[in-house]
Amino acid sequence: MLSRLMSGSSRSLERECSCTVRLLDDSEYSCTIQRDAKGQYLFDLLCHHLNLLEKDYFGIRFVDPDKQRHWLEFTKSVVKQLRSQPPFTMCFRVKFYPTDPAALKEEITRYLVFLQIKRDLYHGRLLCKTSDAALLAGYILQAEIGNYDPGKHPEGYSSKFQFFPKHSEKLERKIAEIHKTELSGQTPAMSELNFLRKAQTLETYGVDPHPCKDVSGNAAFLAFTPFGFVVLQGNKRVHFIKWNEVTKMKFEGKTFYLYVSQKEEKKIVLTYFAPTPEACKHLWKCGIENQAFYKLEKSSQVRTVSSSNLFFKGSRFRYSGRVAKEVMESSAKIKREPPEIHRAGLVPSRSCPSITHGPRLSSVPRTRRRAVHISIMEGLESLRDSAHSTPVRSASHSDAFLSRSESGRVDSSERVAIISDEIYSPSDSVLPTPVAEHSLELMLLSRQINGAPCSIEEERESEANTPTAAEAQELGGELRALCQGTGRRGRAQAEQVNKFVLSVLRLLLVTVGLLFVLLLLLIVLTESDLDVAFFHDIRQTPEFEQFHYQYFCPLRRWFACKIRFLLSLLIDS
Repeated sequence: MLSRLMSGSSRSLERECSCTVRLLDDSEYSCTIQRDAKGQYLFDLLCHHLNLLEKDYFGIRFVDPDKQRHWLEFTKSVVKQLRSQPPFTMCFRVKFYPTDPAALKEEITRYLVFLQIKRDLYHGRLLCKTSDAALLAGYILQAEIGNYDPGKHPEGYSSKFQFFPKHSEKLERKIAEIHKTELSGQTPAMSELNFLRKAQTLETYGVDPHPCKDVSGNAAFLAFTPFGFVVLQGNKRVHFIKWNEVTKMKFEGKTFYLYVSQKEEKKIVLTYFAPTPEACKHLWKCGIENQAFYKLEKSSQVRTVSSSNLFFKGSRFRYSGRVAKEVMESSAKIKREPPEIHRAGLVPSRSCPSITHGPRLSSVPRTRRRAVHISIMEGLESLRDSAHSTPVRSASHSDAFLSRSESGRVDSSERVAIISDEIYSPSDSVLPTPVAEHSLELMLLSRQINGAPCSIEEERESEANTPTAAEAQELGGELRALCQGTGRRGRAQAEQVNKFVLSVLRLLLVTVGLLFVLLLLLIVLTESDLDVAFFHDIRQTPEFEQFHYQYFCPLRRWFACKIRFLLSLLIDS
């Protein structure tokens, strides 16, 4: 009996797996789900924990074993999507940025969007002028530490915070001046709302960059915003296409195509090349979801989209969820007491680490915090979540935990993540954040003061490197993983060969099918007695009569003779 109970409990444990989700304030939520649980179940569990009702703007992001980012699909099994061994590690992030953050119904939703955009600012995804950067940083200061107090905030206190990838002393003084004189008296909620209103006006609001190359081989970043499709080169927006002008998106291998129809029947096809086919597929799926969310009036208008051609099997994908208009209508019907928001007092958030303070406590209550002790300077490098949409490989696991003073002495080729299959670093073409108002001279000065350049893509792969209970085993398996690298390349080549063979087989099957249909049509024309005008006209043509009597009838007699001969042999035997 005891053994039966033990075997039953072990089978129950095998059917369950543990998940850890990193939240926007870098606290962690851990839970246990069934192995056949859908993504929707995990997402609903997380939103219930956060007391979040306007949840359609958010999603769960994860990194697969090949270091490729994905959004968790809610209609599919969590375990099958992750393709890795538990415990699973994921991140809760804003997936669809609100068109108007001020129109959000609840303060808890605005607070979570505020945390996301603050991360975007720190990691260089939200580019802005120096004056705008100072104002945004001032709002963050006011929201997190309150009104300026000479007794608590000595000279140079704004330098204790890291709002951007890098900034100068002049900008720090400007931030402190704005905090002292312009923002006094604003509550945290008011400061966060003003922060969102200002961020919404910037060109790169809502940008989640996908590194690519254009047809000339120039590095570029593709992104989808609430207002349309954006192409960035360096720190400049070179293309902006509204959602109603985008007619089609498709991909083939590493190639991404965007079909645009503008005024005066002007049609354009933009072509870009992703580093890997997986990155290109991720880019395509993100584009399909963003266009459906922001462009359509109702979710019933969503259709399954395919990238396939006639002879080649493509990917089929359908956005599952409500669209922006439906979400706004649903939010207007929310009637409940506003949930309590627990903000940390004087301690800055971990996405803006302080030189003098430790990491921030959880701003959302009752989450299971990670018990990891990291020095303050190390935290600046280690607590970044991934901005890569393509597979990346770090030089070593310990590189993510180098202090800023140590990493400044390390050669840049050792610190920068390397995109597999290409010697291409997105940071080569992107200027630091914030973008200076007075052109290149100030930018060069900023680089000399602050060290190596930072970029949209300088944010590290902490989603993939989140410390877990199995981290020691992962470290021990690094050498084994290196040994298996050659095997992976061989398997990749074998997969490409298999895809080519399958394409050839599909072509042959289609050809045989067409010939079979033609044969059936020929038999119907010659042997059937159907009195159809179409068939009758064909039968009356001299060419058909000649074919019928000179070729078809002798061929039919030959087949009949052979069949009679085979039947006689069978009967005799």
